[in-house]
Amino acid sequence: MQFGSFTGIKLLAGRGPGIKIRISTVGNVETDLRSEFEAQGINQTLHRIYLQVKCQVSILTPFKDITKDITNQVLIMENVIIGTVPNTYYNIEGIGTNETLEFIE
Repeated sequence: MQFGSFTGIKLLAGRGPGIKIRISTVGNVETDLRSEFEAQGINQTLHRIYLQVKCQVSILTPFKDITKDITNQVLIMENVIIGTVPNTYYNIEGIGTNETLEFIE
């Protein structure tokens, strides 16, 4: 990292003599499995499994220590679940509950 980046002035960013910095994790890394289902037509469902990783990183410099929380989500698996094709299909969105039986009959 260059010394000008520590001044906070954009014009000096990336300029000046080089300074060594160290990055280390602070505390534990937290992970969480997430699952989501999404309709993909009449008889298909898309299933995704994500791993969410959260950690706190501390950047150690000679002048200032900076601590940031970093969260990232990684797709582990994606699968399409295929069901049976129905004999009949009614798309009755927007029709009230009283009108539904009249529509089917």
